[in-house]
Amino acid sequence: MLSRPRTTHVDGGPAAETAARRDARLIARIAEGEPRAFEELYRLYQPRLTRFLSGLLRRPHLIEEVLDDTLLRVWDRPDAYNGASKVSTWIFAIAYRKALKVLKRCDEPVDDAEAADRPTGEPGPEAEFGRRQAREALLQAMAELSLEQKTVVELCYFHEMGYREIADIMGCPVDTVKTRMFHARRRMKASLARPLADWL
Repeated sequence: MLSRPRTTHVDGGPAAETAARRDARLIARIAEGEPRAFEELYRLYQPRLTRFLSGLLRRPHLIEEVLDDTLLRVWDRPDAYNGASKVSTWIFAIAYRKALKVLKRCDEPVDDAEAADRPTGEPGPEAEFGRRQAREALLQAMAELSLEQKTVVELCYFHEMGYREIADIMGCPVDTVKTRMFHARRRMKASLARPLADWL
């Protein structure tokens, strides 16, 4: 789902706090070797990570590879989570680093011609139509961005993360995230139709 990006770090209120606590409890249980805790975490993060990785990798077999490697790392090393950030930030950072390694390994283009035809899992064809058109237009505009700019836009617009959390995931200062977003918006506005350009 698309939403305007948050330009400052926001805790997100009680619902976000509840999700953060739930995730931290799941990691603690995974550290104790509970398979059911990992299954629950997998169900929560598989769709979110798939959406995120689709924006970076664009090929199903690479998306699946990085998704599996990311969640395997969570299962193997839950003790690596030190509580300095939200669990979601930690997991997305693992996925981002693994995606970068895969992209460095692959020389060929990362186009996925069938991406637009795969179901998104969103309910209702009528309600989905407008959102899908907007997403496709944004994805086309994003294709011209650098990988770093594309990642910032993906996390901000499609995963509703604040700049501080994105900075933690990408391992860079908040000001760098802001600069990347500024240049990404400028480039995207030049290639988008008026309604979406105004929305950016």
